[in-house]
Amino acid sequence: MAAAVECVGVSKAFREAPEEREPSADRRRGALSWLVAPAIPKRVKVEAVHDVSFDVGRGEIFGILGRNGSGKSTLVRLIATLLTPDSGTIKVFGKDVVADQIKVRKMINRVSVEAAFFKRLSASENLEYAAGLYDLEPREARARARDILSRLDFPARKMNSSLENLSRGMQQKVAVARALLTSPMALLLDEPTTGLDPVSKREVQDFVLEVRATHDTTVILTTHDMQEAERLCDRIAVIDGGRFVALDTPHGLRARGIARGAGEGAGEGLGVTGEELPSLEQVFFALTGTQTDDWLREGGE
Repeated sequence: MAAAVECVGVSKAFREAPEEREPSADRRRGALSWLVAPAIPKRVKVEAVHDVSFDVGRGEIFGILGRNGSGKSTLVRLIATLLTPDSGTIKVFGKDVVADQIKVRKMINRVSVEAAFFKRLSASENLEYAAGLYDLEPREARARARDILSRLDFPARKMNSSLENLSRGMQQKVAVARALLTSPMALLLDEPTTGLDPVSKREVQDFVLEVRATHDTTVILTTHDMQEAERLCDRIAVIDGGRFVALDTPHGLRARGIARGAGEGAGEGLGVTGEELPSLEQVFFALTGTQTDDWLREGGE
C-alpha cells in the first residue's frame, strides 16, 4: 500500500542577512565617513531542511521532535504546500505537492502554534468562513463545529465572542475545530498544544486520538512536549540542524539510548544503568547535544 505522505531527499534553504554591526570607532571618527556608502550585508544561505527522507503510513501518527530553528516547522510547511522544496519530492496520497498543489490542499488541513484568525469575528463566524472555503453545507458545518468544540470542552456561551476576547487556549481549540471541520485525510499539527493548560492539552490530545480511530486520519505532529510525543505518536523522528538524526518508535528510541550508552560511553550522560530505559527527553538531549537549560530557554517542555 502506498504511503500517505512520502518525502524523498527534501531540502529547503533560505537566505538571511547577518545582523548589522556597529561601525568601528575609527570609521566613526573619520572626517569623511559620512561620504562612505554603507556596505550592503551579504545574505547568508541557511539550510533549514537538508536531504530529509521518510514516509508516513495511512492512519499513522508521526511525530517530529526538534528545538526551535531545527527545521521541523519548515518541513510541515513544505508538506502543506506553503513552501516549495529546493530539491527532492513530497507526495501526499500519491499527489505531488508542487505539481498537484490544489489537489493536495483539498486532502489536508493544518493547525499551527500561530493560528491565524479574523480576530474581530466570533468563533462561530471564523468556522463558518472556513467551511465556506471547502464548500461545506452551512447548517451541517455549524452542527459539526458545535460537536467538535463541545468535545474540546469549549463553552457554548463563547461561540459568539470575538476571537480577540478569548484566551490563548480557547483560540487554539477553535483552530483545532477549524482543521477537523473538513474531515481531512491528513492532519498537520505544528506544535498545536503549545501554551495550553494541562487540561486543555489533554483534551486536544484525546480528540486527535479519537479522530485517528474514527476517520483513519493520518497525522504529522511537531511538538516540544516529550510526554505528548510518547502518548500520541506511533513513530518519532528527531530533527537537528535540518537533518533527521533518529527515527523509531518511542520505545525504540528509548531502547536506542541503552545501546548508545553501552557502545559509546554516552550512557553516562543519559543517567541510566543496567537495563533501565532512559526517558525520551534524555534520549533527545543525547541525540542533539542539547543541554537541559538551553532546551527550557527555547520553550521546551
